[in-house]
Amino acid sequence: MIFVGMDFLYLTASPPRFVSVEELMETAKGVTNMALAHEIVVNQEFQVKPAELPEGSLERRVKEIMHKAFWDCLEAQLTGDPPSYNHAIKLLAEIKEVLLSFLLPGHGRLRTHIEEVLDLPLIQQQAENGSLDISRLAQFIVGMMGSLCAPCRDEDISKLREITEMVPLLKAIFSVLDLMKMDMANFALSSIRPHLLQQSAEYERNKFQEFLEKQPNALDYTEKWLEDTVRCLREGGVESSRAASSDPPSLLPLNVHNQAYLRLLRWDHAADPFPETVLMDQVRYQEMQQEAERLVLLSSLLLIVYTTTGEAISGLTGLMDTLKNTVSAMLADMHTPSFSTEEALATIGERFCIELSQCLSQHGYSPFSADRQSTLKGQISATAQPDNTVRKLMDSRVQSYLLASLESSYQRTPPPLPGGLAPVSKELKELAVRFCRLVNFNKLVFSPFYQKILQDVLTAEESSKAFCCRYIRKTV
Repeated sequence: MIFVGMDFLYLTASPPRFVSVEELMETAKGVTNMALAHEIVVNQEFQVKPAELPEGSLERRVKEIMHKAFWDCLEAQLTGDPPSYNHAIKLLAEIKEVLLSFLLPGHGRLRTHIEEVLDLPLIQQQAENGSLDISRLAQFIVGMMGSLCAPCRDEDISKLREITEMVPLLKAIFSVLDLMKMDMANFALSSIRPHLLQQSAEYERNKFQEFLEKQPNALDYTEKWLEDTVRCLREGGVESSRAASSDPPSLLPLNVHNQAYLRLLRWDHAADPFPETVLMDQVRYQEMQQEAERLVLLSSLLLIVYTTTGEAISGLTGLMDTLKNTVSAMLADMHTPSFSTEEALATIGERFCIELSQCLSQHGYSPFSADRQSTLKGQISATAQPDNTVRKLMDSRVQSYLLASLESSYQRTPPPLPGGLAPVSKELKELAVRFCRLVNFNKLVFSPFYQKILQDVLTAEESSKAFCCRYIRKTV
């Protein structure tokens, strides 16, 4: 099966369904539009940006040649004797259209003013009579652009006013107008984004349904994701907010689904295909997974320091921030290929011993002995192993907090912070907000598909369980 989208291609072993090139292109277009709509809603920083052709590409070279030829032709017309204004009037018509597109319904007086000054039939008549003052029109356009532009373009408008030659001025005017069009588009996006949520969810759901009708196996990995979550819950292999309870994990669809989302923050992206319904956000889940891992290691190291050193440093103002900043700087690149966890932890251990020795000495406490330094360094180095006791404990607490945040995401009060996570509370809460926002939108879009899958999975589980019970009774 082929799943076409922004940057992904999935192949499965499912029986192929042959489609025409036209169907494939239509499907690709639909999924690409769905991905764009999704990006606008979930990415608060999404902006329209001008297309940049690659440096040295044929397309860029052709564009540059054509533009140069056009502006050279305009230069020749305006400097001729007598001058010709054919190209210039066409440019004025385009500029007028762009300026009018910036106006809001309440800008009636501005609209009238633009129509009067950039009266194309009158301009044409003046050009034929040799009385056209194109310099005056250009200055009017620059002044109108200054009235309509965003504050961030004030400097660009000031530069336009400094240009005295006509062709460079017209060329610069079009460049700034392109930027203003981008500003207008991004302003419109930011204004309507809050109202796009429900419409975008319905649009994505419908587009995916259309894709599913053409590719019936487009939910294979999603089904496996949910089936594996049910199995893990049966076996007690996933994080639970009721981990301390002896009760068996609940297999209610909502609980299964929340646990499934939590598993995305432990995903092996190199080995396991990502579920189709969350594929457009795979990079975001991967970034959140890395952030969670960083917070786990950071909180583990700080917990070790305060546990090892004792009450002597528990109330010292500023020490926690100093130690936290030290670790954060050392772990900033922990997910890059060149990062060495062992070397970083050894350096952190050395830095901690220096900081603690200075701090204890300044506040009149007993010196930080060599034995205690050796113990601290050893415990810090031990956290390099994923099965380290402290690291596993903090990982469990981070996962529990994220799950609790997801379960209470529709409530106003956040869940209580587990012990030992206070030093990273700000970062962890921000991560939980991003996680819950992404999950809730995904639920809004794909919940009908999930409900059907979970209904089938849980029904099959119950049927299998009932069969086993009957078989046992018969054999007994």
